[in-house]
Amino acid sequence: MRPGTIGAMSRSRRLAIAVVGCVSLLLPAGCVRMPESGPVVEARSGGNTTVDEPAYIVPKPPQPGDSPADVVKGFLDAMTAFPIEFTVARQFLSVDARASWNPGLETITYADASTPRGAPPRVSVTLTDADALDERGAWTGPVPRSESVLPFPVARDEDGEWRITEAPNALVVPETWFEQRYRQVAVYFFDPSARVLVPEPVFVPLGEQLATTLTAALLRGPGPQLADVSRSFIPPGLKFSVSVPVSADGVADIALTGDVGQQTPQAIDLMLAQFTWTLRQEPSIRTVRVTIGDQAIQLPGQDSDVSVAQGGEYDPTGFQASSLLFGLREGLLVSGPPDALEAVDGPLGTTRYGLSEVAVNLNGTTAAAVSGKGRSVLVAPVRAPGKRVREIVSGATDLLRPAWDIADRLWLVDRASRGARVLVREAGRTTPVEVPGISSADVRHFLVSRDGSRLVAVVRRPGRGDALMVSRIRHDTQGRVLSATSAKRIAWQGEGSVAIRDIGWSGPTKVVALQALVGGQLFAVRTISVDGSPPGSDSLANTLTGKVLGLVSSPVPSETLYAATTSLLLDQTNAVRQNVPLDSRITSLGYVG
Repeated sequence: MRPGTIGAMSRSRRLAIAVVGCVSLLLPAGCVRMPESGPVVEARSGGNTTVDEPAYIVPKPPQPGDSPADVVKGFLDAMTAFPIEFTVARQFLSVDARASWNPGLETITYADASTPRGAPPRVSVTLTDADALDERGAWTGPVPRSESVLPFPVARDEDGEWRITEAPNALVVPETWFEQRYRQVAVYFFDPSARVLVPEPVFVPLGEQLATTLTAALLRGPGPQLADVSRSFIPPGLKFSVSVPVSADGVADIALTGDVGQQTPQAIDLMLAQFTWTLRQEPSIRTVRVTIGDQAIQLPGQDSDVSVAQGGEYDPTGFQASSLLFGLREGLLVSGPPDALEAVDGPLGTTRYGLSEVAVNLNGTTAAAVSGKGRSVLVAPVRAPGKRVREIVSGATDLLRPAWDIADRLWLVDRASRGARVLVREAGRTTPVEVPGISSADVRHFLVSRDGSRLVAVVRRPGRGDALMVSRIRHDTQGRVLSATSAKRIAWQGEGSVAIRDIGWSGPTKVVALQALVGGQLFAVRTISVDGSPPGSDSLANTLTGKVLGLVSSPVPSETLYAATTSLLLDQTNAVRQNVPLDSRITSLGYVG
């Protein structure tokens, strides 16, 4: 081995790795195709950085004789108050504007802002590299250039002082301020069939406001844009008076008002699961107490204080999903921990069928394998000697590695001559699913989240490199696939043409990508949020030198992420690296899903 380097990447878009002269090789998503050769050296890990407690900020109120430009600048400065409050900011507004201004409808972050320009009756400010979040804190992406100029009408008040008569209904703050005082978490809703929780990433402010902010996001619900993707079992119209206090012994007291009608035990169970999964992200919270009016919301025979550990059966990464690795060794299905892979006793582990890719369902009982040089899919039990192998797809062109979701739906992408075809097999039938932006494109890798709500794909664009695309999958209340939304591009952190060699899940809402950098001997392993928001301080950003072939990844936090070579699995997760030798005969390897 020879020395190399690994460095942590900044959250800022402008400090990301620039990519030049990249070449991407075909590999299945979330597993490894081999053999290839060449040493790999990992010298230093990226990893979590210590985040300092954000400083308190007490903004200056308006001063007598302030000019219109001073008032506008003072208003923007006042929005950086921390803990977040708007008492001072409102002082820069006219009486009518104070009553109508609602900064909770949107958040706008910016890299830079111009000096306020113009003269009464209007002053304006131009924002550079502005991004937006909706009222839930969900990242919505770059602000169009046409909307990056903020107008501020001004007029004199009854005391002769200049005041803003109309302000944008948004919290408008520098991105450095935002990065120091917000973190990304998830708000948990359910899939339409109420089988599994579906996480939606949002940004929330740090500090004592976290429990309150998370509860408010839950009460808002998933919104119409997620119709048939996720649903809430928290009845609409509920409100809380001021905040959600957390006691010294870790009880989050959620006192709500509103009319919920009669709720079944099942609906109460699902409602409480949303609260516990969402609020468990605040480490100080150990139990949740939900009351509506004077009535505690609890299941029959259970306590009103509900542990945040409750609701594990709705885990979006798969309740009790297998933690074993599965792969192919000389065409036979193998399974086990990374250092002890052994052939299974099912038909795919005892007879050679010319397999090139394999994926195993979440409970580790059924395997789907690509055979016939990418033209067919075979399905068989993992551990059932003597059972037959069924061919469920034939006549395809070039099938990528399959993917399973929590409902035992099998997802396939066939790289046909006219572009990719997305297929799903459920209830014994294989049907096409039109995914605008992914179907008919040049798809190199794809993933489906275990909760069945997201499809992510790497799309090759001639002359422009690879794009990471994400689509939301719609289901009916029986769990059947209805359709998919138009895929949106996940903004890539960097400039120039990007070459993505492999992708996988590193969390329910995080994708890990293996990015080829220079000359096929330098690679970046990095995590990317499915909403396209900039990477946080907990995001992975490792650089490897040598020949890296692919990723072995899982959305379960406790399962190790590996970068694979022909002879070694390189630990990308643990501070003390636990690299594992890899049999050179292994030609495909991955976790379940």
